[in-house]
Amino acid sequence: MHLHKYEKIWLVFGLGSLALFLVVIGFAAFWKGTHPQSHIETIDPQNIEANESFKPENLGLTEVADGKYVVNIVASAFNYDLGKEEDGSPTKTIRVPKGSTVLFQITTRDVVHGFQVAGTNVNMMVEPGHISRYETVMKNDGDFTIVCNEYCGIGHHLMFGTVEVY
Repeated sequence: MHLHKYEKIWLVFGLGSLALFLVVIGFAAFWKGTHPQSHIETIDPQNIEANESFKPENLGLTEVADGKYVVNIVASAFNYDLGKEEDGSPTKTIRVPKGSTVLFQITTRDVVHGFQVAGTNVNMMVEPGHISRYETVMKNDGDFTIVCNEYCGIGHHLMFGTVEVY
């Protein structure tokens, strides 16, 4: 069988690209330990308060160590429950110091929601029956808007909050 010069070039290019792709995937999977999520913690969406993290008194920001924080949030129809202010009113703002490490833990009891802190790398899907977690370092100061980036119904545009990094 005779191959034209250009066919040989494209064949070598294609096989070289495939080999490079496999090397990159192998490096990421075996050397760096990057793997798809295989064990996501599940939760009963009808009884999320049974989980210690999502009891009403544990919602919002909690400092767990020096410079380390956990934010527990419950997403529901057109609302993020970020905890309560000192006067008992619902809060819409989470305040964290610049440079701190923050673990966001979120669940929902109704439909799929999104959770994005615009201007940061925090972006996750929140599904009923699962706890979504994302840890990040808040490097830049300012006010960052929390938005739901998965359409969840007619009041979708009402789901917002703020992360204030000072």
